[in-house]
Amino acid sequence: MTEDIEKGHLGQYFEEFLKEQGTYESTTAQAVKRVLAFQISEAMKTQGLSKVEMARRLHTSRSQLDRLLDPENEGVTVGMLARAAKAVGRELRIELA
Repeated sequence: MTEDIEKGHLGQYFEEFLKEQGTYESTTAQAVKRVLAFQISEAMKTQGLSKVEMARRLHTSRSQLDRLLDPENEGVTVGMLARAAKAVGRELRIELA
């Protein structure tokens, strides 16, 4: 196993572990949400957008924006993510692999 880890196969073992534990799907979904929240937050910082301005652009409340930016909150809709991406000049892409 050490040789496989050195060759870059650690991710495969981790995925297998998560699948065996029955947490692969939920862990993957949470990771995706964390990345999206981070990317939106970073885009806001880069553009100097306050939460108030971002909420205005999204036509929503600041508390709803806080839920969107909360990496733990998985209850954000694809529509909201797409609107947030557009509000910072980005595009949301979703694909099945």
